[in-house]
Amino acid sequence: MTASPSVLPVDVAVIGGGPAGLMAAERLQARGHAIHLFDAMPSVGRKFLLAGKGGLNLTHAEGFEAFCSRYAGRTPSLRPLLQAFGPQALRDWADGLGVGTFVGTSQRVFPTDMKAAPLLRAWLQRLRHPPAPGVPVQFHMRHRWQGWQKPGDPSSPLVFDTPHGRQRVQARATVLALGGASWARLGSDGAWQPWLQAAGIGLRPLVPSNCGFDVAGSPVHGRSEGWTPLLSERWAGQPFKSVRLRCTGVDGEVFDRQGEFVLTATGIEGSLVYAASRLLRERIAADGQAMVELDLLPHRSADWVREQVAHPRGSRSLSSHLKSRLGIDGLKLAMLSELLDKAAMNDPLRLTAAIKALPVMLRRCRPIDEAISSAGGVCFEALDDHLMVRQHPGLFVAGEMLDWEAPTGGYLLTATMASGVAAGEGAARWLA
Repeated sequence: MTASPSVLPVDVAVIGGGPAGLMAAERLQARGHAIHLFDAMPSVGRKFLLAGKGGLNLTHAEGFEAFCSRYAGRTPSLRPLLQAFGPQALRDWADGLGVGTFVGTSQRVFPTDMKAAPLLRAWLQRLRHPPAPGVPVQFHMRHRWQGWQKPGDPSSPLVFDTPHGRQRVQARATVLALGGASWARLGSDGAWQPWLQAAGIGLRPLVPSNCGFDVAGSPVHGRSEGWTPLLSERWAGQPFKSVRLRCTGVDGEVFDRQGEFVLTATGIEGSLVYAASRLLRERIAADGQAMVELDLLPHRSADWVREQVAHPRGSRSLSSHLKSRLGIDGLKLAMLSELLDKAAMNDPLRLTAAIKALPVMLRRCRPIDEAISSAGGVCFEALDDHLMVRQHPGLFVAGEMLDWEAPTGGYLLTATMASGVAAGEGAARWLA
């Protein structure tokens, strides 16, 4: 590409057109600043739209302290941001765009029509045509950030690759909101890491969060990795319903929750697995593997299960017996056969123990690009209370670039937008 001979001077550059970047732009716009928003993709909010494809989970309606606890070790850093812009503020904001919300049976909060597109359209309309004293946000699409003109020097011009060649931009303040490293095809590829490292900004490695896992295999069938073809070809993509999953983190934290997840060709994934992913990832990092225990009949006591398993079955097969007496068939029966040898399947005590606590060994996380979100990124210790990089005044960071993680259920989007609010307000204060 040819180099542009000039540098475009701007008041504020927001890099990244996801929820964090758009929210930062909105807050700066409300203070009368002229914002130029740059994004590598042809349109903004692509991950936001895909996340809302099956129903946009905006936030969660549980109590504030319980809500804050979902961010584990980063609760102290995120609490002030959520106090300034939390679940109710997010609902009020959506209402201000003409999008009502409701609380579902699981306390998750959704737009009344469940869709992300109408909300995004209304949001962009207001950014492009703001009430006074707002200045319309100028969107620069297909502008891929390539760091700073002087590597490691955020005071030098920003550099973008564009369809018309290389463009340099000198901004009075910059908000970085480029996302983590999951779903790279939608724009979050983590390419910013070396540029921030060169600038001396503290980072933690990006790792998968809310992700699936590959299993370590079944010693019963002589496999050190993966399911047998019999299980994966027949049952991959099928859900485990009404099961309880237990695991223990490296620091002794216990996860014990009932729900659903899905068998994959190489392991397990789905909401219940995602909720435990942080503990499982950390355990694998420490020990090379992690074990989960599955209670296949969480509504039944071990005594009841043992009684039913031991009941004489006469001429019936074991599979018919388990189906008629315990309601175990299909995927649950196939999983028992995958992980237990014949002797265990025919031993009432061992079979009962497996039904109530079936051990499944996990070897690794699935690749980060498959994950719903990522953990790691810019350390909060490198930032002030307004998310400005301490050693580079005028440079702010927001969204999934920050070192935090949360389960699904509205927690990810709420904290992402709260950090965008904080960075936008912080940049406005700094410019003033």
